[in-house]
Amino acid sequence: MAPLRVAIDATSLLVRSAGVKNYVWHWLKHLRAQSGDVEISAFPFLAADFNSLDHEASALARPQTIARFALIKFMNETGLPPVDWTIHGADIFHATNLMRRAPRRAKLTATVHDLTCFLMPQVHSEGNIKADREFAAAILKRAAGLIAVSENTRQDAIRVLGIPPERIRAIYSGIADAYFEARPTPRAKPYALYVGTIEPRKNIDALLDAWALLPASLRAECDLLIAGPSGWKSEKTFARAQREAVYLGYVPEADLPGLTAGASAFVYPSLYEGFGFPVAQAMAAGAPVITSNNSCLPEITGGAALLIDPRSASEIGSALERVLESADLRADLAARGRKRAERFRWETCATESLQFFRGIAGSI
Repeated sequence: MAPLRVAIDATSLLVRSAGVKNYVWHWLKHLRAQSGDVEISAFPFLAADFNSLDHEASALARPQTIARFALIKFMNETGLPPVDWTIHGADIFHATNLMRRAPRRAKLTATVHDLTCFLMPQVHSEGNIKADREFAAAILKRAAGLIAVSENTRQDAIRVLGIPPERIRAIYSGIADAYFEARPTPRAKPYALYVGTIEPRKNIDALLDAWALLPASLRAECDLLIAGPSGWKSEKTFARAQREAVYLGYVPEADLPGLTAGASAFVYPSLYEGFGFPVAQAMAAGAPVITSNNSCLPEITGGAALLIDPRSASEIGSALERVLESADLRADLAARGRKRAERFRWETCATESLQFFRGIAGSI
């Protein structure tokens, strides 16, 4: 019997990206490691082994990257059948959000990471909104099956896009082993930590406002560290982060587990998340988590974090003060977070994803 052949669209590995790139990089590796009777390939023409994960740069050299984007542009704009040619007869093509044309022969699937461009367009660029709406119309609404990275995201897709419930399954993303094994990177002072792109949805202005509300003595004892690149609509916030916190800029992936594990508090007051990689990673690393009471975050943290109203600087500040001043609370949150994070293993994600693909192919 011929193996089931699945082509994974890995074009996100060629662009500057955070959560989606993290997902595809780890997911592909674990799908291949557990594939068994399923043959996994990476589109377009990506080898089995990639460079180390770098959110700021392509996994390929510049000439190779340009050539692949030219191919994708040709596919998207002409509607001719090169998608079928380049996936070499795959039974299933799993698209990501740079694709606008589906193959004609393979069954189409995709992952829904979040619906923020539909639910909160004011925090996105016009380009992001246009791209997500085109992707939803061309791919998501036509797919034979979809993966949602949380149950909250699944319900959003059903409600916002009108996806039939039976066509979308929640499969949690995973956390890299390095976070479960992390040891704190020494720093001169205790610190609260935020990790993520500086852009409106992440709500960093409210975090800076909350930090300013803390007693001066506590702020003298502890630093607020902000790690992540500047994104869109963020010029004023970026300037504030540099003035009012210790701004680290983009931190290489290899350095993040130790930085996260050393945090006295990991604070993430996002306005909406589809899965919330930084929060899940912080729990795995044993950092006490403070995060928002919205979207998927109560689901992902599962009672292992302090939940706050992200629009209330006083609530964020109060939670920070409680955690930073109580060793017992930090230890309790760390223990509960580590236990909860065990649910988010890439091996589990890959196993459930392979079951999903077999179901789509009708082989089970």
